[in-house]
Amino acid sequence: MTADHRIPVLRVVPGPSDINANGHIFGGWVLSQMDIAAGIVASRRANGAVATVAIERMEFLSPIHLRDLISVYAEVERVGRTSMAIRIEVVATRDRGQTDINVTSGLFTFVALDSQARPRPVDAD
Repeated sequence: MTADHRIPVLRVVPGPSDINANGHIFGGWVLSQMDIAAGIVASRRANGAVATVAIERMEFLSPIHLRDLISVYAEVERVGRTSMAIRIEVVATRDRGQTDINVTSGLFTFVALDSQARPRPVDAD
């Protein structure tokens, strides 16, 4: 993903209930935002229901602070028969928009689901 011309799938500001004991935002909160964004992209690509089946290694590079604006970027990296890999990047904007900080990234794998919640081909008609 190139930083210059991308549009976030999600933009959100964490609230006081999202803070951990260290005063930073919970990692689980960040992960849930990533899963939501990846699910939106995967569902659009599959033209239907999807489910998260795997998350590749993630590393938190920098903490998120209260009042940071979080942008979650997502794009399809690869498509298999029934699954898709969605690349996610999270950027925190602080200092009233003056500073962008890469927070984390990951590769989420989704499977396309049929009406019985079983895997189906991604490009099924």
